[in-house]
Amino acid sequence: MHISHYLDGGDPIRCCVIGAGGFGRSFVVHARRLTSIDTRIVLDLDPALAASALIDAGIEPGRIRHCRTPAEARRAWDGGDWIVGDRLEAVIELPLDVVIEATGHPEAGARHAALAIEAGHHVALVTKEVDSVVGPGLAAMARKRGCVISPVDGDQPALAIGLISWAETVGLEILAAGKSSEYDFVFDPMAETLTSNGRRIDVPGFGERWDLPAGLDSEGHHQWVADRARIAGALPQHAVPDLCEMAIVANATGLMPDRPALHYPIARLGEIAELFVPTTQGGLLTRTPALEVFHCLRRPDEFSLAGGVFVVVRGHDRASWQMLAEKGHLISRRGDSAMLPLPRHLLGLEAATTLLEMVRRGVPSSVSQPRPHVDLIAMAASDLAEGTTLTAHGHHHSIDRVSSALVPASPLGDDAALPYYLAANRVLIRPVRAGEPIRLRDVAIDESSCLWKLRQRQDALFFAAAMSSTAAPSTAATSFTPDPVENPR
Repeated sequence: MHISHYLDGGDPIRCCVIGAGGFGRSFVVHARRLTSIDTRIVLDLDPALAASALIDAGIEPGRIRHCRTPAEARRAWDGGDWIVGDRLEAVIELPLDVVIEATGHPEAGARHAALAIEAGHHVALVTKEVDSVVGPGLAAMARKRGCVISPVDGDQPALAIGLISWAETVGLEILAAGKSSEYDFVFDPMAETLTSNGRRIDVPGFGERWDLPAGLDSEGHHQWVADRARIAGALPQHAVPDLCEMAIVANATGLMPDRPALHYPIARLGEIAELFVPTTQGGLLTRTPALEVFHCLRRPDEFSLAGGVFVVVRGHDRASWQMLAEKGHLISRRGDSAMLPLPRHLLGLEAATTLLEMVRRGVPSSVSQPRPHVDLIAMAASDLAEGTTLTAHGHHHSIDRVSSALVPASPLGDDAALPYYLAANRVLIRPVRAGEPIRLRDVAIDESSCLWKLRQRQDALFFAAAMSSTAAPSTAATSFTPDPVENPR
């Protein structure tokens, strides 16, 4: 029997999961199959939802304790019971190895991550909303405390970072890297319909844009992509979470987007090696390497990338890549570029590798020292009136009438564009016109916000020189006491 290098016979990794939504629940249920993982604590704003996840994992209801205080949690822990609750502070003093933050809530996630690091626990940061705003600062804070914080295998940022690292390690020249969007665009050629995320629209004429012609130049490819986008215009084609994930990848790898809102083509898998190459090769990109996202276009009977990740690499040796093309690899018709996909992201079913790397090896499923290369900023998609609450809601915590863009990172001053998830749930104190960024001066910031304090500390750490002519934000040590766990992802 093959034994993974992760499974070295050590004690099970003791985990606390915060957020019993899709990711958290899938991890809790799957972890019962792993002798290397001990998940006895699940927290959620609704403790009944946390208990339900444990019951789904096969735990007897009589062995589950709802603990509201550290004393209750200690008794349950010492008694070998499973623990649910709604506050991390009730369990933070238990002998945990890893806190898995999966609420998806920017403010709560920031508090939980900071509190866990202060207590000396590793953090698996599923909540990308936090990572996009203060990930590099949290990583620096964790290193100082002798801890590790990491995005999680099973979600696209860690998988993309790992694929980029692999490609660089084996000496491949990366032209582009990124992910497919969460939901495919599935084309029915008989009915002339496109279906995505349960929504079906009529797309008369789309079949005429199905087969990408050979020999198009860059302008021709841009027009082809624009035509597809226009015909499919009734379907959403930009999602803030996609850009959020690319921000995390950028900060970990230094790869940058080609343009602030990405190209986002609707494209078949075999076309990616044609499109995500420099304009001089007939592609879409004005810079390489570049981060990108595409909508996976396919027929119902065709293979899906399953929201997975990819790299596009240059083919320096035509003979080698021709041999690989004959084996079915996705090589451009020019023979000088190839798309190498990783067709999966398995959410909590795959997260164990990150936990094992953090605890067994002391390393993240990423890089140990990310830097703020980009900010995901909030942009007014329509005129926003003074007094508007920028409420984040839904599975992806998106804000109505607010779009996003990826721009070079900078310290936050009054004129600075506000990070998207730092803007979430703030109130506008002045109007913002459509197409304009929402700036720090446009919102009311609660000075007690943990996310805001962490961003101030991150800016002071990474942008000290740029801030030398202004008053630097406070970097004093701050104790973070969590509110009840917010709604999970």
